[in-house]
Amino acid sequence: MDKIQKQALQVAKEIVVKFIEIGRISPSNFSEHFNAIHADVVASIVEQENKFSADGKGEAQ
Repeated sequence: MDKIQKQALQVAKEIVVKFIEIGRISPSNFSEHFNAIHADVVASIVEQENKFSADGKGEAQ
């Protein structure tokens, strides 16, 4: 697993944990919400990498 994938997993986990802490998600449906949040995090990363690469300022890392 590369660095970006690990970071995406960590960010998604932290978001879901925060939602559980404030009562917006229950632990019983963690996996249902985690998958959707993780997909959004990955999509955001890919979108930002594409913008970064397309604007001519260098390669995204």
